[in-house]
Amino acid sequence: MNPSAHETLRLFRSIYAAVRHHLQDVERRCGASGAQVWAMAVLARQPGIRVTELAAAMAIHPSTASNLLARAEKAGLVRRERSARDQRVVQLHLTAAGQAVLDKAPEPVDGLLPDALSRLPDAVLMRLADDLQTLAGMMTVEGAPADPPCVEL
Repeated sequence: MNPSAHETLRLFRSIYAAVRHHLQDVERRCGASGAQVWAMAVLARQPGIRVTELAAAMAIHPSTASNLLARAEKAGLVRRERSARDQRVVQLHLTAAGQAVLDKAPEPVDGLLPDALSRLPDAVLMRLADDLQTLAGMMTVEGAPADPPCVEL
């Protein structure tokens, strides 16, 4: 492995370790997963949003968001409500128990990686996205899903 590839691999591992440590801290403090805490933070900022809007805010597939919400709802952290204006629309809300969990969460509540990415200048993000797309293209494995499932970051 050439020195540049070696350094890049070291940086990926460092980022992964930092994210993993943050997620462990979230679970230890809150008793909820990092993804659940992130979803609850979005709901606290945007009460009444729909599942598709939550999925977009978290950059995950709507079915992943729905599964995440099902677990959080079962734990009493979020609730779904039908819109008074349109019964077909389901709105999401944080419960008091969900707010209590969110209040215990370490910063950044949206996750370490999403927070860091949100603070990068657009030019850096565009270069990074292009470079990661190139890397992802080189890692294509036959039979792997085109849109892999969400992992907590």
